[in-house]
Amino acid sequence: MHAPTPSLPSTEPRLALLCIGLSYRTAPVSMRERLVMSEAERVELLRRLGEAPGEVVLLSTCNRVELYLATPDVGLARRCIREELGRLGGPEVLEHLYEHQAEAALTHLFRVASSLDSMVLGEAQVLGQVKDALERGQKAGSVRGELSRMFAAAFRCAKRVRTETAIGMAATSMASAAVSLASSGHCGLAGKTVLVVGAGEMAELAARHLVQERAGRIVVVNRTLSRAEALAARVGGTARPFEELLSLLATTDVVVSGTSSPVPLFTRENMAAALEARAHRPLVMVDLAVPHDIHPEVGELAGVRVHDVDDIQRFMAGNVAARAEEARKADGLVAEEVTRFVRDRTVRAGVPVLARLRQRAEAIARAEVDRTLASLGEELSDKHRKSVEAMARAIVNKLLHEPTAQLRSVGTAHEDTQLARTAAVLFGLASP
Repeated sequence: MHAPTPSLPSTEPRLALLCIGLSYRTAPVSMRERLVMSEAERVELLRRLGEAPGEVVLLSTCNRVELYLATPDVGLARRCIREELGRLGGPEVLEHLYEHQAEAALTHLFRVASSLDSMVLGEAQVLGQVKDALERGQKAGSVRGELSRMFAAAFRCAKRVRTETAIGMAATSMASAAVSLASSGHCGLAGKTVLVVGAGEMAELAARHLVQERAGRIVVVNRTLSRAEALAARVGGTARPFEELLSLLATTDVVVSGTSSPVPLFTRENMAAALEARAHRPLVMVDLAVPHDIHPEVGELAGVRVHDVDDIQRFMAGNVAARAEEARKADGLVAEEVTRFVRDRTVRAGVPVLARLRQRAEAIARAEVDRTLASLGEELSDKHRKSVEAMARAIVNKLLHEPTAQLRSVGTAHEDTQLARTAAVLFGLASP
């Protein structure tokens, strides 16, 4: 039995922001597919990590697996995450992990949500994936105030990037790049028969690009035939039962596959008979799935060319360079939004201290006024009583004026982010 993940302690009021994960930038698809999780497994991971104080969000896509945390103990959180990811994917995946803390974690999330860290610069799908990750965390109970605010700020940043730059204009998507690779393998798709495997978002995007490339015939196969029929109707293709998947290869020129199957659909062994029926006609296969729909060994078969998501990444490298200027503008907006979030966060840290400081000072003043008035006896007039109370309020206001100004300044002076906590210690205030 696997030992339970140790709990994260809850002692410090200030939660540190942390991101740990891997992506297409640090890990090949063979490593990324080890961390592919079902929905139930994602929820279970959140449940395990969310049992302790602190907050966690899991972002899991074909190109990245990242955990965002607001934690009272970075060291223990890091050990918990590495233990869980090592359990899921084996110790080898730990060599590909990266880590961002504090503002670096904010900047990374804002860039991810704004599609500046995507394989496809400017793609629109990633923002929806980030929103889904937050919603999953909220349903699992692993998200509360800190990460909710952090992700809301990331969404605001992504909206600015989308509206204030041209980063998403004519973005080359994975689906369009896949079709371009398929087209280059056959010197165009006119008159070619293309088999689309899957009926999800990525498969539909690929099918629509196939139409634009004037593919001769589009055949859609999916485990649920009704979904294949619906997609085929939208793109002017035909649908066939999933059971015919391998037999359809005999008349297919191109395969574009993007399903969520946990195991390869096409293997060296199960394609042998289909290739015999092709009489050595070339077959181009493009794999959009993580984990693989098409086993890498299939590419070793005579007459078969296989492209996977890593090939697509290399194909799109020129697309990133072409929009470098818009990316620089977008990074400027990200920096602005990170600064804004940090300012708001430090203000939230300072204001409760101000409130408690004033409450403490007024309580002391009230107690001293009551004691003084009681010692003066009943003969004191209302006018004199009000004068004593006014004097006490004036002393409190004048004593607190400078501390108040300094504590409010932490909202714009980043180097003073420790000031609120120092004030709480000096004045003996309860932790926020």
